[in-house]
Amino acid sequence: MTRTSIAGLFSAVAFAAAAGWILVRRFFAALESLSLVVPLSLWILGAVCFYLAYMVRKRREEGKVGLDRSQLNPMMVANFMVFGKACAWAGALCGGGYIGALVYVVPRMHIVVAAAEDFPSLISGALGGVVLAVAGVVLERSCEVSPPAHGEGAS
Repeated sequence: MTRTSIAGLFSAVAFAAAAGWILVRRFFAALESLSLVVPLSLWILGAVCFYLAYMVRKRREEGKVGLDRSQLNPMMVANFMVFGKACAWAGALCGGGYIGALVYVVPRMHIVVAAAEDFPSLISGALGGVVLAVAGVVLERSCEVSPPAHGEGAS
């Protein structure tokens, strides 16, 4: 599995922001008011990713990754790596969508009451998406293992 491209994540944020801006511009009058509960999931997933990254790094430094019952299973570490990659992309896309909505809403905050009411949720969503993307990349990088050097481990 290859590393998540940071440039690719920025491209996903830009694409999602453009799409979010277009959709909100077109359908703003039909949209329901946003609550702070929706972006909360991004923050929770980001916290989970940071915790898993901390746990994996700690176990790797202690040498407690292996197949013993008291150790962290390498397949679980691989699953965490995939989870981190998925969270990085999800955070980039969700955060970009919220950023696009913010670009439309911010200039209209003083004119439209609904825009001012949605502002805290949009800020929380945009920041939550960025935090989730960063946490996903950190988790993915924490789970990487370099292959053994040629001849190492061979007896």
